[in-house]
Amino acid sequence: RADAGFLVIDVRSPASSSLDYSKLKLDAAAALASTMKETKATTAYPNAAGGRIYVDIGKSTERQRSAAEVAKELRDKVAQLVGAEYVVLDDLNNGAQKPVQIRFYGADSRKLQEITQDFQKTMAGIKGAVDIGYSEQDPQNELQIELDRGLANQMGISVNDAAQALRVAFAGVEAGDWVDPTGETRDVSIRLHPADRVDAANIERLPIAISGTNRMVPLDQIATVTMGKGPGQIQHGDGKRTITVSANAQGRSPGEITSEAKKLAEKIDFPPGFGIELAGAARDQQVVFTAMITALLSGIALMYFVLVIQFNSFTAPLAVMLSLPLSLIGVVLALLLTKGTLNLMSLIGVIMLMGLVAKNAILLLDATRQEERAGIDREEALMHAGRKRFRPILMTTLALIAGMMPVAIGIGEGGEFYRPMAVAIIGGTITSTFLTLLIVPTFYDSIELARDHALAKFHRRAPRFTAVGAFVVTLVEAVLALVMVRFVFRLIVKLGRFASGRRAATPAAQG
Repeated sequence: RADAGFLVIDVRSPASSSLDYSKLKLDAAAALASTMKETKATTAYPNAAGGRIYVDIGKSTERQRSAAEVAKELRDKVAQLVGAEYVVLDDLNNGAQKPVQIRFYGADSRKLQEITQDFQKTMAGIKGAVDIGYSEQDPQNELQIELDRGLANQMGISVNDAAQALRVAFAGVEAGDWVDPTGETRDVSIRLHPADRVDAANIERLPIAISGTNRMVPLDQIATVTMGKGPGQIQHGDGKRTITVSANAQGRSPGEITSEAKKLAEKIDFPPGFGIELAGAARDQQVVFTAMITALLSGIALMYFVLVIQFNSFTAPLAVMLSLPLSLIGVVLALLLTKGTLNLMSLIGVIMLMGLVAKNAILLLDATRQEERAGIDREEALMHAGRKRFRPILMTTLALIAGMMPVAIGIGEGGEFYRPMAVAIIGGTITSTFLTLLIVPTFYDSIELARDHALAKFHRRAPRFTAVGAFVVTLVEAVLALVMVRFVFRLIVKLGRFASGRRAATPAAQG
């Protein structure tokens, strides 16, 4: 993650709190942030639901601690505050949101809230997950009216009649116009007094008109009125009601925590119509990784077709393709040694590495095929090409490593963001350079021997099966050999012959 030089404190005050209350909570958090030596300034943006504070901690080159370390101290400080929910964010990417987000969806908001509250407690056991919370605000008091539909129908009262009476009481009804002393006409609406709208006893006495008659009945005769708790807001995503459980990552990568949280969420026994999905940075990362892997595979396929044209052979480029995974060994080792993770920048480094690794193999094989065209034996050509191309391959590798070293060290403002890319390139280049010189000649020699063997079989079969039949049989045999089916079959046959030979030898020995 990039060190932007800012921290964010998200403050969420209780439901129905005032703006003055939110300002008071933001001032308390800003005062604590100002006590840290790295803090240069704080800027607060309050609103009715809480607000946000931006903490300027200066450039990363001007302080000894990273933004993550400063955020950890600030997180401990604001944990002492009460009366609101405080969340400290040190990664301002993705709109300054928590990096770990699991979204729950379902049809019933109350059931959804119950599931997410239980999962929030479960998620607290995940190592490295801090500031765990969910997008739903605290439940608010609500007046719950449960209509006895059977009794109401017997009395000739429909649900719409009851709803209309409640709408008049709470939203009001337009009673007419009033001309004020200035001569301006104003609309006049009538509704219950605010104090009466929150008293269940007053609502129970609300008269409900019976359609087609002049009779009125109180609401408590056809409905039960109680005070309860309800969701402060109802969120929707993709047409479904959702609640998102989110967390910050401290001491571990967000990807590891997201993976562990997702496994825990998948163990929940959801009712029909309920489920989970990734949200926030985790969802964006999943989309980006899919696109990057698609780009990587497309690039490798395009590289193969270009090499086919260059070498005028379908088999020779296979040695280059088989050398590409060798670079991944160095990528994994380099990321482990530097305590890095496989993220967007390191994946970009892997894509760049594929071209660099292929370049070394192409230099080697191109020299080999030139020697072969001159009439030199393949093995001798490979050894001579290795000695001939060793120096240019090594020089280009050292030049690349030297150029990437400042980026890998992370010098300068925001250098840590590009660091995984350089580390992946350096690690993969080192291992692939030496493995290319050792493994690629072996791959090439083995592939060419297999090609020569397959061509000999094709020429032997052509008189018996025709050219097309011989080609199909030889191609199927090659595919079975590649997927190891032919090897397994031969192994089973040899074991069977060995076992039958031992059984035949035992009676002979006894005789």
